[in-house]
Amino acid sequence: MTAQFMSVRETANYLNVSISWIYRHATRSGLTPYRFGAGTNAKIRFKRSEVEAWTKQQRTF
Repeated sequence: MTAQFMSVRETANYLNVSISWIYRHATRSGLTPYRFGAGTNAKIRFKRSEVEAWTKQQRTF
């Protein structure tokens, strides 16, 4: 099974945060970005399974 990746926009929509939040805080919050390409044209993606797991860890009871 291949890993499914989400774009920055898809990740922001999924988490209900702004795109700028993703760029500024995702790594500090524990989300791992993956870069495809080099330089300024690199595409940043997030693994769907990791985003879903991260979301479950953020729950408060």
